[in-house]
Amino acid sequence: MIPRRIRFQSTTAPAKAPQVGRRSFVVGATAALLCAPTNSPWAQESAAAYPSQPIRVVIPAGPGGTLDIIARVVGQKLTERLGQPVVIENKAGANTIIGTDFVAKAAPDGYTILCAAAASIVTNPAIYSKLRYSIADFAPLSNVASYPFILSVAKSTPAKNLRELVDFIKKNPDKSNAGGSTAGHQLMTAWFREITGAPVQYVPYKGMNEVTAALAGDQLMMSFLTAANADQINSGIVRPLAVTSAARDSRFPDVPTMKEAGVDGMIALSWAGFLAPARTPSAIVNKLSSEIAAIVALPDVRARLLAANLDPVGNSSEQFAKTIASDFETLAKIAKAANIQINQ
Repeated sequence: MIPRRIRFQSTTAPAKAPQVGRRSFVVGATAALLCAPTNSPWAQESAAAYPSQPIRVVIPAGPGGTLDIIARVVGQKLTERLGQPVVIENKAGANTIIGTDFVAKAAPDGYTILCAAAASIVTNPAIYSKLRYSIADFAPLSNVASYPFILSVAKSTPAKNLRELVDFIKKNPDKSNAGGSTAGHQLMTAWFREITGAPVQYVPYKGMNEVTAALAGDQLMMSFLTAANADQINSGIVRPLAVTSAARDSRFPDVPTMKEAGVDGMIALSWAGFLAPARTPSAIVNKLSSEIAAIVALPDVRARLLAANLDPVGNSSEQFAKTIASDFETLAKIAKAANIQINQ
């Protein structure tokens, strides 16, 4: 059975199917994440002296997106609080693998850290069979923000609520499709299919602009959108049926949760946060973690995140590690049940 709760982001690719069994890998990865910081050869610099030089924040995606907003807002505050420049560097490519792998292999000294979404950290390792990194290669610092998915349909779809949608798909499987632009969307669709028994078929698109255009043009029936698509949702271009958060979203107060709409247990949040290479000294991990969490709690930072349709989180390294381990376990099971794997 597929677990019924998850926090993950829909970005791009699947992850590593290790040679060991999935279950043993998940247990090992969980322990590795919780114990990732260590007193390594780089621990000679004390937390009090750190940082003594600029910090590089790597974004494994191109400029202008959600990660850019998070990295620059938090990076500016880190510069002010730590007294050293924080330099943002975009390293896009290969479904975020290039930039993520770069940080995984960087010196664990606290001077190269990653700002990444769930797609890089849990989705890719769940579906790529030959990924160059694993979740055990990172020391989580803090989850900065999260957001739910909004199950939305084309206005021409006969279903006016989630129960009607499931019934329609079961009666009309040849007329039912779901679209998305990332592996995360594909996994969400597979999870929906598993939990409801509705045989909807997944159609991949190059980007979410194409997905919303297909919904508006009645070429696509449904998709798991996010708050980034608030304009399309609020303007009536598409019809939202349910949100995947545990409680209703204040941006869409009239849209019920999946449970309220009749599908119990499908709770999913995407997220984005900061991570350091594994074996980064505990004192540095703790310092960065507490600084980032404190920054996220600042009123002006919260306002900027909310304005970008992101829900502020700002938790501890340990809490973030548990989220990552739990989400990876769930995604790996969904991918296995749906036979979703990228063999590269």
